[in-house]
Parts: sequence; C-alpha cells; structure tokens
Amino acid sequence: MSEDIVAALKDNVIQGRRTKDDEGIEEDMTGTPGVLELIQEALDRGIPTEVIITQGLTAGMQVVGEKFSTKEYFIPDMLASAEAVGAAMDVLKPYLEASNVETKGKFAIVTVKGDIHDIGKNIVSILLKGAGYEVEDLGTDVPTEKIVEFVMEDHPDYLGLSALLTTTMVVMGEVIEALKENGLMDKVKVLIGGAAVSDEYAKEIGADAYCVDGFDAVKVLDAFQGTKA
Repeated sequence: MSEDIVAALKDNVIQGRRTKDDEGIEEDMTGTPGVLELIQEALDRGIPTEVIITQGLTAGMQVVGEKFSTKEYFIPDMLASAEAVGAAMDVLKPYLEASNVETKGKFAIVTVKGDIHDIGKNIVSILLKGAGYEVEDLGTDVPTEKIVEFVMEDHPDYLGLSALLTTTMVVMGEVIEALKENGLMDKVKVLIGGAAVSDEYAKEIGADAYCVDGFDAVKVLDAFQGTKA
C-alpha cells in the first residue's frame, strides 16, 4: 500500500496537482487526492520522508524535466509541478528537521543588483528543495555587498547567481571578484544562470558552472556531490 501512495504522489507531481480540486495537466483528475493530500497520507502511514522525496517528488520532477526537454510540457506545466513540489516541501520541512535528515548542502540563490526577474530563480529554488538541498533565497536586486556578507556569515556550500538582462549579467563578475577579494571563492561553488548568460560567460568570469535551467542545476549540483571526498 505504501508503494501505491508513493506512486500516486509521483503521478500527481507529473500532473501538477497540489490538491484534490486541481484537474491535472494531461487529464481531469478532479476529486482524487492531490500532492498535499497524498503527502499527509504518506506521513500518517509512517512512510520515511526520504522515500517520499526521492521516489515521489524527485522522481516525478525528473519525468516533468524529460517532458519539458522534449517540448511535451511548457513553462506553465513545469511551474504547476514545481509549485506542487514546493508546497509539499513546506509540509515536509518540520519532519525533515525532526528526523535530522541531512541535506545535500546549503544553496543560496539570488537575482543580482539591478535585476528584478525572479520566475527562473523561484523554479530553481523549488526544484533544489525537492532534490534535497537546503535553499536560502536572498531575493531580487540584491547588492553585491549583501551577497558577500551572506556567504561570509552563513557559509553556504553553493551560491546561485541569476540575471535575465545583458545589462545586469556583468554584476555576476563583480560578485565573483568581491568573493575573491574576501578570500571566499575556495569556500563556495558559484553557479550562474539566466537568459543573458552562457557556459562561455561562466568560464570568462570564473564561475564554477553555468546552468541552463532548474533541472540542469540539480544535475550540476549532484555532480559536485560526486566529487566530494
């Protein structure tokens, strides 16, 4: 029965259904339990949070990622699934803390100074939470000094910099230079993303990686995990 609940959870993530009132992306499933109802049922049955996340939420989002890459799903579809996972992670957070489940690492994410776009950043945050990372969202239009201060005081393992505009992408390089000046570049891995940037630009400014989207960010971070001693 536990396997049935987890399988249903995965299917509802794929369908982008937060609650029983949602229809679903590909078919009308209104009235059947959605992600939030299934999460509660799984917790009531004592299914481990690790199983709920890896076999239900993360497995579902992997399918969504595949559908998105083949253009079977579009941004609104991906957002529906990502938001369902985000709501689920909010429910699971106290259970994760109580069970002392280790996260894969602390990830700070920010849209740099001068840029207020946050849809891509928000999607990345949700997907990383669902993949087992502790995410701290510093917001949009964040000054370089504040980013450096956060890295210095809160010691994140990873820092994600987002910029949509060609006029603000240069700030990413400024952030990296400021991190170097404060002796922090060897203490945090910096990832960049956004419509304005590229892998070549990441190399140019000294970032550790460029991520095409949220799904790619999960792959890149998991690859970093594999390099840890």
